[in-house]
Amino acid sequence: MRRDLRAEADAEDAVNLQRFFKTGPGEYGEGDRFLGVRVPVLRRVTRTHQSLSVEDTLTLLASKWHEERLLALLLLVGHYHSADPVGKQRIYEAYLANTRYINNWDLVDSSAPYIVGPHVQPNEHAPLDRLAAAPDVWERRIAVLATFHWIRQREFRPALRIADRLVSDGHDLIHKAVGWMLREIGNRDGKAERKFLRAHCRTMPRTMLRYAIEKFPEAERRRYLSGEPPEPRG
Repeated sequence: MRRDLRAEADAEDAVNLQRFFKTGPGEYGEGDRFLGVRVPVLRRVTRTHQSLSVEDTLTLLASKWHEERLLALLLLVGHYHSADPVGKQRIYEAYLANTRYINNWDLVDSSAPYIVGPHVQPNEHAPLDRLAAAPDVWERRIAVLATFHWIRQREFRPALRIADRLVSDGHDLIHKAVGWMLREIGNRDGKAERKFLRAHCRTMPRTMLRYAIEKFPEAERRRYLSGEPPEPRG
């Protein structure tokens, strides 16, 4: 598998990816290393190596190379989907035990909604609350993105709960993630999103608010940005 990845590596892409994923000093991805393999290629390699064991997949997850970690997470998602309940529990626990390697937004976003999300039921507060309270930004983002699974099922309670807990978070990547999930709620139930926004739009970070109202009509967007949201209708 590693040979296959290196055969597809591109040095120019590696430089561009390191810049895109903010790997410079003081940036959120500081020190991360890239081979220069694009996501479509990674997905093709994943299909070729689906038989890799969970144990070997976890070994791959500990790699210093970003693409190898992403490949491992894509494989874990596939393993989780096809596993029996015991296997799902094992993968879920292994995922949470290895969050130090799930250390950029694409790694979180491609895995948390498909492993943590379906494993934590809407009435189970403790697992996501623990993640949302973590000092590590990536664990907090896992808490946010995990709720996407339930948003797709039109179950919004987990997302709204985590959004409420993180509405004052200090990190831009959490602002974007929470705003994105609020927008996804609004795509399915505008009243549910607007109820949350009316309570928080005056104090929530502007990036979070802008992400959340991205698809609103322009006049309504201006009202929320001014801190004077329209009254609910009906």
